[in-house]
Amino acid sequence: MKLHFITIPLITLAVALLGSLFTSGGMMWYKGLTLPPIAPSGFVIGIIWTIIFILTAISAIKIWDAFHSSKRNKSEISHFYSILGLYITNAFLNAGWSFLFFTKSLILASIIEMVVLNLTVAMLIFFNWRFSKLASYLLIPYFVWVCFATALAIEIWLVN
Repeated sequence: MKLHFITIPLITLAVALLGSLFTSGGMMWYKGLTLPPIAPSGFVIGIIWTIIFILTAISAIKIWDAFHSSKRNKSEISHFYSILGLYITNAFLNAGWSFLFFTKSLILASIIEMVVLNLTVAMLIFFNWRFSKLASYLLIPYFVWVCFATALAIEIWLVN
């Protein structure tokens, strides 16, 4: 078995668990907010994030496999390491958003951070295309969800 089939899902799980820990620490504060009617239930949000984390892990595995399937030139190696750096940056931003929003109750800062998070998702979609179109497609639901979540956070910020 290839090691990245274990490490990538474990890293993804760690990010999800860290974000969940940050989120659960701020639920009392969140429940006191005025939420817009479009705010989904926590159950729905949990399902969506689970799907997104699974798709992201598969995307990263596909990129790893595509890159390592043949010899690469220096440009492709540099491109791959840029993608790897984007995945890592995205993981930190993903957990960081939960920390800013739920743990620290910093709605505006979390919105700004979320814009940067979505920029990394867009960049991953764009840069993954060179190695795996499927890896790019798998990240589209993540991009759409973070766009929706950003709009939701803006609405929460405005009404609170």
